[in-house]
Amino acid sequence: MKTKNQSHLSNYLAYCTAQKKLDSKTIKSYMIDLYQFLCFIEDTEIEELSIPILESYISSLHAHYKPKTVKRKIASTKAFFHYLEYKEILEKNPFDKLHIRFREPILLPKTIPLHSIESILATIYHEHQTARTPYQRRNALRDAAVIEFLFATGIRISELCNLTPNEVNLNEGSILIYGKGSKERRIHIGNEDVLNILKEYEKKYHKEIVSCNHFFASQSGKPLSDQSVRRMINKYTSVASIDQHITPHMFRHTFATALLEEDVDIRYIQEMLGHSSINVTEIYTHVTLAKQREILTNKHPRKKMRVEG
Repeated sequence: MKTKNQSHLSNYLAYCTAQKKLDSKTIKSYMIDLYQFLCFIEDTEIEELSIPILESYISSLHAHYKPKTVKRKIASTKAFFHYLEYKEILEKNPFDKLHIRFREPILLPKTIPLHSIESILATIYHEHQTARTPYQRRNALRDAAVIEFLFATGIRISELCNLTPNEVNLNEGSILIYGKGSKERRIHIGNEDVLNILKEYEKKYHKEIVSCNHFFASQSGKPLSDQSVRRMINKYTSVASIDQHITPHMFRHTFATALLEEDVDIRYIQEMLGHSSINVTEIYTHVTLAKQREILTNKHPRKKMRVEG
């Protein structure tokens, strides 16, 4: 990789951090995508790039990745080139001359059957009630709070793990969430059972919460990690004898789909999920249409009629 190209990349990532205030996860994604791009063009300086080289790069991406990944990697590269144009390192952005179209397959979000969520919660509460030691009881209490919170709010796992005590007001049932791109949204928890378990957790874990300044904490006073939540879900899924592999993000999908099936306006769901575009939220309409098809196929009274033509 050319030293000059590497310098451009370092400056761009610094710009994204300091000026655009992008989160560390986005910066890491940009770094991986752009490092891959610069390795591909090898000894060619960015200022000397031609359309055929870019087309060759895009073709190589299509040969090795799924359309969604290709789209993300190209978006990362285009953003980099817009920066270079803005800084007058490039006179013109070569991507402007390329017409790139994607035909991504519609991948329906995977949801959790509501009876499975009920089984998981019942398993956790049973463990809380029958725990043999205070340590086990506190663990189960924290786990119940986490799972209830995931399902009650539709929050992303990264948002849950980064939540601070100042952003949680359980007396009002109000949660302030800083999502992707530091976008702010507020969501309310209206279920009293959920609020009660969260209040009990907050009381019993007060010392740990204050210690790490994160609302969800481990018994050792450290912020709860993404992997800890995944292990937690896997544990209770297994104990409840649920065959489906369940991830934290599936609670978000289930939250949105269930609300849509209850005729909640999609604009409200968009706001609760923190989607910048309604197009992202509309993927859940495909799920409800699939559910509609299943209902009409299996439940419509015509199925019970025995009419011979």
